[in-house]
Amino acid sequence: MSEDSERLAKALIELREAEGLSVTELALRTTLSVATIKVHESDLGRLPTPFAARRFEEVLDWAPGSIPTLPQEPTDPEPPPDSGAVTG
Repeated sequence: MSEDSERLAKALIELREAEGLSVTELALRTTLSVATIKVHESDLGRLPTPFAARRFEEVLDWAPGSIPTLPQEPTDPEPPPDSGAVTG
């Protein structure tokens, strides 16, 4: 588990315990799935997507951009060179 994912996991668990929230209640509060909450509270060590990170920052009252995220994939990738795609 990376330091960043460990820090996030600990913060989420501490928040839930301090406020007496279930995983389901935290999922509702963040608009994320129960599975997403469980992954980020576990020892899998994954970084969240940018959307999930923003939701976690809001619920944890952390500064925007304070949670490192997975790189975003391009939404409209260009075809690889020599792919046979017709252009122009």
